Amino acid sequence: MRNWRWLLLVLAVLLALLQYRFWFGQGNSGEVMMLEAQVANQKRDNDGLQQRNDSLAAEVQDLKDGEAAIEERARSELGMIKPGEKFYRVVENAPVAAPAAPAPATSTPAGQGNQQSPPENVP
Repeated sequence: MRNWRWLLLVLAVLLALLQYRFWFGQGNSGEVMMLEAQVANQKRDNDGLQQRNDSLAAEVQDLKDGEAAIEERARSELGMIKPGEKFYRVVENAPVAAPAAPAPATSTPAGQGNQQSPPENVP
């Protein structure tokens, strides 16, 4: 009967050590859950970057193969036009310049007359 008690005591201590290691030791359950969350975040980031890489690879292939993509980029990014085309720029919500108001009359000291500076070239 005594041997059974010692065996139960040893098994209980062993179980307690294993539980301690599971909850508080190196590689415990909290660390595992945190690392799984980091892996999920990294996979999501990698998926987004893979989509971006795929779209850039498709754009590069389009630029290598077709002239339409090159023409579109030249028109949009460089502002180029074909010979014989007319270019019209439509500007929306452009501020309207107010007409220049005449300068207010100032009093001049006696004997100096009314000297005005020449008008400036305003485009």
